[in-house]
Amino acid sequence: MTAPDATSSAVTAAPATSWRESLAVYLQPRVLIVLFLGFSSGLPLALSGSTLLVWMREAGVDLKTIGLFALVGTPYTLKFLWAPLVDALHVPLFTRAFGRRRGWLVFSQLLLIVSIVLLALTDPARSPFYVALGALLVATTSSTQDIVVDAFRVESLPESEQAAGMAAYVAAYRIGMLVSTAGALFIVSGFEGTGIPRQSAWMWGYVVMAAMVLIGTITALVATEPEQSMRAEAATQEESAFTRVLHAAIGAFSEFLSRKDALAALSFVVLFKFTDAFSGTMTAPFVIDLGFTRNDYAAIVKGVGLAATLIGGFAGGFVARRYSLATSLWIGGVVQALANLSFSWLAVVGTNQWALALAICAENFTSAIGTVIFVAYLSALCQNPLHTATQYALLTALAAVGRTYLSSGAGYVAETTGWALFFVICVLVAIPSLVLLAWLQRRGHFEALGPVRV
Repeated sequence: MTAPDATSSAVTAAPATSWRESLAVYLQPRVLIVLFLGFSSGLPLALSGSTLLVWMREAGVDLKTIGLFALVGTPYTLKFLWAPLVDALHVPLFTRAFGRRRGWLVFSQLLLIVSIVLLALTDPARSPFYVALGALLVATTSSTQDIVVDAFRVESLPESEQAAGMAAYVAAYRIGMLVSTAGALFIVSGFEGTGIPRQSAWMWGYVVMAAMVLIGTITALVATEPEQSMRAEAATQEESAFTRVLHAAIGAFSEFLSRKDALAALSFVVLFKFTDAFSGTMTAPFVIDLGFTRNDYAAIVKGVGLAATLIGGFAGGFVARRYSLATSLWIGGVVQALANLSFSWLAVVGTNQWALALAICAENFTSAIGTVIFVAYLSALCQNPLHTATQYALLTALAAVGRTYLSSGAGYVAETTGWALFFVICVLVAIPSLVLLAWLQRRGHFEALGPVRV
């Protein structure tokens, strides 16, 4: 993301256009390229997350171990450490053949395919360590691909197409996640329905997911190298690789830390989505434990949930346009926390598909509101276009701390308290972020960022 006045992540006032012109921008080749890359970015996240947790629970892995598997998301938290390397270094053979950005794209996607296949060959019931190692490899290659795709998107789209490109990317990202959750579960059920043993069905389901990464690889091959990337390459070709990495890293981090209340703002970034992360880690085991089938999970949690998420995204955009950034964050923070109570209610109701659909819709709708507003805030923090990629990688990595580390004990809490009380606790863990929000608001933090629009 870029500064608030950059249209790559924010939309400022623009001359009115006809609906034909508004639609035509989504059909531009550059925007379509970004759309398919969005699918490739969204696909692998669940393969080391929620889909893997369903596989593990069906294999009989206990809740404590499942909760600890949140730690395999560590690469999403630490990706800012190697983001400067992706910006500055060349990949032998790939960079020469495809260019600076496309070379990294193809390289990271091939590694991702290999990682998913290796994960497919593991057995959660017999070797959870190798499952964790495979999931860690998937998360590492996936987060590397995210770094490259973000940079490619910003550099390849002209100003007039940045907003459309971001919208296309987000929509395709969600579809990719749906394919690797609901789609993967239906594929596994289909294999199992033909008489293939459950473990083999899961293996082949993951192999199919690995093959789908080729959609992104083909997209990278047919795309053209961004002109901005070629100009940057030409401007820094006299510098050593070490110098390029050093300039990218030092500039991004020092600019952040020099701001007023920098540590408080970064702590808020870590905690704002923690309520979602804490409950989200246990959503799949919770649904399975209540007695819902794998197909119920796929159709309702991921199918109906996707619709609620997309609608919530539009609602979040309306809130962010209608109110100030601070007020919008209050709205998003409160509603995404209170939505956890719908799961407490579901725990009391039991196995009822309509109740599950209602709870999932409430949670996904409010979570999407919070996410859109949160992205607007992250965009506002990235105010130096020279360090946008590294800074945004840093912020999204910090945001992943809650999902990766702070939520790793969720399984222990759920096993101790029971499901109904667990989701009440998920509401309470939102309080520290709201306290920080009030403190930052009083300190004038949001006024200093200037007006922000989604």
